[in-house]
Amino acid sequence: NSLDFKVRADGTLYAAHHLQVPSKQLILVVTAWDPQSLGRWEAMVRFLVAEKSQHNGHKPKGRKALPGELVQQQSDTLLPWRQHQSANGLRRQKRDWVIPPINVPENSRGPFPQQLVRIRSDKDKEIHIRYSITGVGADQPPMEVFNIDPVSGRMYVTRPMDREERASYHLRAHAVDMNGNKVENPIDLYIYVIDMNDNRPEFINQVYNGSVDEGSKPGTYVMTVTANDADDGTTANGMVRYRIVTQTPQSPSQNMFTINSETGDIVTVAAGLDREKVQQYIVIVQATDMEGNLNYGLSNTATAIITVTDVNDNPPEFTTSTYSGEVPENRVEVVVANLTVMDRDQPHSPNWNAIYRIISGDPSGHFTIRTDPVTNEGMVTVVKAVDYEMNRAFMLTVMVSNQAPLASGIQMSFQSTAGVTISVTDVNEAPYFPTNHKLIRLEEGVPTGTVLTTFSAVDPDRFMQQAVRYSKLSDPANWLNINATNGQITTAAVLDRESDYIKNNVYEATFLAADNGIPPASGTGTLQIYLIDINDNAPELLPKEAQICEKPNLNVINITAADADIDPNVGPFVFELPSVPSAVRKNWTITRLNGDYAQLSLRIMYLEAGVYDVPIIVTDSGNPPLYNTSVIKVKVCPCDENGDCTTIGAVAAAGLGTGAIIAILICIIILLTMVLLFVVWMKRREKERHTKQLLIDPEDDVRDNILKYDEEGGGEEDQDYDLSQLQQPETMDHVLNKTPGVRRVDERPIGAEPQYPIRPVIPHPGDIGDFINEVCSQTTTPPRPPYRPPLLVFDYEGSGSTAGSVSSLNSSSSGDQDYDYLNDWGPRFKKLADMYGGGEED
Repeated sequence: NSLDFKVRADGTLYAAHHLQVPSKQLILVVTAWDPQSLGRWEAMVRFLVAEKSQHNGHKPKGRKALPGELVQQQSDTLLPWRQHQSANGLRRQKRDWVIPPINVPENSRGPFPQQLVRIRSDKDKEIHIRYSITGVGADQPPMEVFNIDPVSGRMYVTRPMDREERASYHLRAHAVDMNGNKVENPIDLYIYVIDMNDNRPEFINQVYNGSVDEGSKPGTYVMTVTANDADDGTTANGMVRYRIVTQTPQSPSQNMFTINSETGDIVTVAAGLDREKVQQYIVIVQATDMEGNLNYGLSNTATAIITVTDVNDNPPEFTTSTYSGEVPENRVEVVVANLTVMDRDQPHSPNWNAIYRIISGDPSGHFTIRTDPVTNEGMVTVVKAVDYEMNRAFMLTVMVSNQAPLASGIQMSFQSTAGVTISVTDVNEAPYFPTNHKLIRLEEGVPTGTVLTTFSAVDPDRFMQQAVRYSKLSDPANWLNINATNGQITTAAVLDRESDYIKNNVYEATFLAADNGIPPASGTGTLQIYLIDINDNAPELLPKEAQICEKPNLNVINITAADADIDPNVGPFVFELPSVPSAVRKNWTITRLNGDYAQLSLRIMYLEAGVYDVPIIVTDSGNPPLYNTSVIKVKVCPCDENGDCTTIGAVAAAGLGTGAIIAILICIIILLTMVLLFVVWMKRREKERHTKQLLIDPEDDVRDNILKYDEEGGGEEDQDYDLSQLQQPETMDHVLNKTPGVRRVDERPIGAEPQYPIRPVIPHPGDIGDFINEVCSQTTTPPRPPYRPPLLVFDYEGSGSTAGSVSSLNSSSSGDQDYDYLNDWGPRFKKLADMYGGGEED
């Protein structure tokens, strides 16, 4: 019913042309039909024409522009289930209506609940209908953001919305009768939260770091800063714009940089960036939404640190135009001069690091210039020794540059070149032998005193008048002498090529040449003497000993000739047997195999076993030839079927006859028999001594037998003895009052005698253990297990004994004691049993 608006096939409604709507409300009827089923559906859409000021004069992007924004008010009523009848009065099959989205502004202040739209079915005039909604925000979390009046179908929002939390909701509307039966199909409801400018732009970083080369042209890219706004980016609320607030320092201009307001790219806008003047800039950048409107938009700031990087726009320059140094001759790796330069570029960078080159004055390459990595100085160093006699001074021209090439448009400075004067000082140089090693050739055996050569040295110090003296430094065989003034070499002994000091026919000696400079210097030279061989060594035969069977044709002896000389004074050799004694050629024969080898064998059919000295004459091929008679000790022995000497045969060959061998064997058997008998006798004697060591001869001294007693107890009956008898009597009256006469040996002498310390009186009776401990404490030798105290000599064993003398035991008249049990104690108590167990007849 309107020519000003059109609708697309997908249901999008748009204005057909630019128009002005005079009224505040516009109602349109939209019709949809199906050509196949001839069904028709209609919906009424009511528009409220909104003021532009409500949206700050901006329309959302990404949607078709309408004359007014569609907002459902309380008076809006949607009939999504409206149906029509066809011309014949039959009700057509219903088709669902697509409901346009419902827009709700965020951060609304209410009051709540706030009605959004009313939904109703055209069947509500016929039956009672109950309405409900489902989906996120209704019966799914977040719960109860939206609700609906089940009777009237009015849908409400219950609280303020936040687009940044959730931008849209998808609900479904349901219509059922009072019994819960579905009356209409569910209808989709889309609710969009309208964005409000409630979020400031936020920079990703609070501090941004960038760099730009010094001398960059205007428009050079530096860095990019980025700020994000949580508001809708399709509206002005989320459209961020950038600007530079301040720049520090403001040199050489207060506007050295600019920023793209939309992308945040910072670029240079002015020339004059110089790292040597300003190394760093601090730029404050501001981001504002609402497309940069400072009156309505929200803002935030960040810091951009821009470092001006160095370029090689300053060539290195020498601090002075000339340098000088001094070096001794023949010295290397010596720093003779330090070259200082100045470079205003960044230290320790390729733009600052200096490289020095010698461009003239050193054609032989005696010097090089190395760079000190810390100070950047150039160190002129000698790498090839200089000679005062050749060059007394050097005039060098050096140039300095950087590791990195100079920037475009920068030229080298005339101060990048300097001159270096180096003076060479003369030092005393050692004499040297022009021919070193010197080789001469001569025959061995030259007599003593023969002049071999003159081995002279040269003193390189041409400007010094010095004398050179010669001496031997190494002469292993002490065969040579040298003249101290002219270096003439003579022989001190006969040179022998076959000596151990000769290596590959060469004898080597070292001589010393020293001058008389201050300080003196010396040099060495090596003389090599190649000795030509002469035939001065007769050949020798090997081996010196051999063995052969007593019968011929079983084996032979291979002999070899050896000569210390070399070709042609060696083989081929001539082997022959001497004619004297005649038995040699009678018993033996020699056959030559080749120039160095021959075979010796028996000529006769049998030769008695033994050792024979066989002389053989061997002659070399020298001029004149030399010969030698070598004696080979040949052992002739009986052999087995394999041609090997038997054991007996080998002994016989050693010079012993059969009788001697038998005698030796008999002696060995007798010796072994005697050793065996001696061992048996020792074993038997040891056994008898072990079994009879306790049997003592009655005639032996009683005291000796008692001393050999090694048991510490006499049996169970020994426990009833009165040990108090061993204690020292408390008084000595019974001894002092005794009449003079013969004294018992166990009594203490009354006269003068050695004084012993009197032991303290023990108040309580002790035992023999106390006495033993006291004796042990008096010895200086520590006890060793098993405990055997050292032998101590006592001539006083107490002041008397109440038990009387032991000597009275034999004269005791008491017959009450029975000593017959001593016979049962074994052989160790046999002496006591004989003394006290004999009865009255004893």
